Amino acid sequence: MIPKRISLFYLIFTILLVLLSCQKKKIISKKGTSNKTEVNKLIATANTLFDSNKFNTAFYYYNEAIFKCNPEKDAENYIRTLNRMAIIQQTHGDYAGSEATITKALPYIQYVKNQLHIWNLYVTLSSNYLDTYDYKNAILYNQKALQLNVTNWQKLAAENNIGVALIQEKKYLEALDIFIPLETKKEVIRNHEFYSSLLDNIGLCYFKTNHVGKDLEYMKRALEIRQEINSPLGLGKSYIHLAQFYEEKNPSLAKKYMLLSYKEFSQINYIDGRLSALKMIIKNSSNKELKTYANSYINLNDSIHEVVQKAKNQFAKIKYDSKREREENLKLKTHKAENELKLERQKNRNIISYIIIALSLCLILVLYYYLTSKANREKIEAAYNSETRISKKLHDELANDIYHTMTFVENKNLSLAENKEHLLSHLDTIYSRTRDISKENCTITTDENYIVLLKEMISGFSTSNINIILNGLDHISWDEINKLKKITIYRVIQELLVNMRKHSEASLVGINFKATDKSIVINYTDNGKGIDTEKIIFKNGLYNVESRILKLKGNIDISTNPNLGFKAFIKIPF
Repeated sequence: MIPKRISLFYLIFTILLVLLSCQKKKIISKKGTSNKTEVNKLIATANTLFDSNKFNTAFYYYNEAIFKCNPEKDAENYIRTLNRMAIIQQTHGDYAGSEATITKALPYIQYVKNQLHIWNLYVTLSSNYLDTYDYKNAILYNQKALQLNVTNWQKLAAENNIGVALIQEKKYLEALDIFIPLETKKEVIRNHEFYSSLLDNIGLCYFKTNHVGKDLEYMKRALEIRQEINSPLGLGKSYIHLAQFYEEKNPSLAKKYMLLSYKEFSQINYIDGRLSALKMIIKNSSNKELKTYANSYINLNDSIHEVVQKAKNQFAKIKYDSKREREENLKLKTHKAENELKLERQKNRNIISYIIIALSLCLILVLYYYLTSKANREKIEAAYNSETRISKKLHDELANDIYHTMTFVENKNLSLAENKEHLLSHLDTIYSRTRDISKENCTITTDENYIVLLKEMISGFSTSNINIILNGLDHISWDEINKLKKITIYRVIQELLVNMRKHSEASLVGINFKATDKSIVINYTDNGKGIDTEKIIFKNGLYNVESRILKLKGNIDISTNPNLGFKAFIKIPF
């Protein structure tokens, strides 16, 4: 009964803890989710600013979106945003920062379904490598872009980018192998900007590989298209290539194209183009003109470094400020979450405490009723056993004696003195047996008279044929021993002596009492005929002896064999 109730108590307690832990996990998991709506709103704002050439402000909103975006669950937004940030940094000449930004997106391309975003990522990265003279990586990432599942237009653009990188490596024939097939593609021809750039690059490659005639033809065709669409960037590139073509053949015409190139690049403030044009102009100038253009080159170069450094600092500051603000917000949120968690834990502890108290009270009540019931059952059982024992003694001993006495009275002449004396002897025996039974089942006094009563009980078993030797009884502080143990010792000694007188036929009995620091030791010995050890538990009242000792968490060791006497070693803790 009790084990089941205890196991139920622990089962309820365990279930409660599991539920509370699940609740905490649920709270924490909710705090870890990404706010995709807010991310989309930030990106939309940044895109508008980007299209309006407000790059610094756009960079700020893109950066905010990155902090709030979950790169695994929303990989497309994460990669697109980092790509835009890298483009902004690249536009401002911060190539190292651009590379650091774009490479953060690479681990998450596996989560993207639309490979156009990956293509944009690779192309931006290749452009960055091209601008920093790392042509091998520029070619590598364009080759990766070619392997993606994108439109034919994207594949053609990637091929063209590889050709441009090969030109920078001065591998003009390899570049031509890529450019020539592109010339006939409809997608290329329809895009005038792309087509004119392709023709100009083919002309440049022919020029570098001494294909006389073809080089100028392609350069002029490119120039005509660029003049039609009025592309300052394209015109600047065409003019500078024509300047290179005429630099040795016709220096004055070459100078004219150099100045036109510088003018077109200056119109759109294309710094790299302006510097390239100024280099050629300085090379082909002298005297005052040389000094003027040299000063322009120096001032422009210095301003570039200043602008690039400011841009780097600006973008770094935006990232740093955003990170610091985010960390501060995170600290505040964490502090708030910790406080909420502490309150929640305190609340849960209070609930658990109330439940434990309630369950403990229930358990105490159950234990109380169980122990009370058990004590009552033991009392009833003890009373029943006592009554049974008394009844058996009355039947086995007194009834037989009374029957024999009644038979004697009926058959003998009581007027004779001899018969009267014999009758009185029978009656005395019956009285003695009645007195002994009464003593065995009477209430035992455990006050200061306990030793006197114990000695009287033991001496009552001493007869002319039985000699009992008692040692150490007076050396024990009986006042320090509780009532139950006194009663147990009394009944155990009584049971052993009753067993001795009934079955042992002993003539000498020794009972030795000894007190140690933790227990009372009783050694009982007689010289009787002994008992069969296999029948000890079931006969002669020794079962009661063993049961009483074990209830007190004591020990009993019985040593006996037929015709070898009887020994009992008893140890009862204080």
